[in-house]
Amino acid sequence: MDIVEFEPGHAEAFHRLNEAWITKYFALEPKDLEVLTDPEGKIIAKGGRIFIALKDGAPVGCVALLKMDDGGYEVAKMTVSEDLRGSGLGRLLMQRCIDAGAELGATRLYLETNSSLGPALGLYRAMGFKDLAPVETPYARADVFMERRY
Repeated sequence: MDIVEFEPGHAEAFHRLNEAWITKYFALEPKDLEVLTDPEGKIIAKGGRIFIALKDGAPVGCVALLKMDDGGYEVAKMTVSEDLRGSGLGRLLMQRCIDAGAELGATRLYLETNSSLGPALGLYRAMGFKDLAPVETPYARADVFMERRY
């Protein structure tokens, strides 16, 4: 598997992969649709990055880094195709985010998730993320807030 930088041709896969996991467990929210319908404008043009995981040339996972005002980056829209869950691909995507954060001079990586997503929480904690107190968020489903400092 390869992890590559987002290209405009990946926009449909980025939307499809994220819509699949979100709608399996939750409902798509206005903020999801805003980002998924315009990843270049809402993420990349604002100083963020998107990584796409490819298996035999086909997109099978993704993750985004959204630039934050405090010098950090928010890890968002991370997912792996259902048939590849448990394969270690999520760990590879998160490591790419950690490496990119270091390259970008980030002060921290931040993320919001849900307490029902046990495997994701385990991955984040294993990769150095620590729980934070709740903050205001546009996502109704977010009830766990974490960061990894550099």
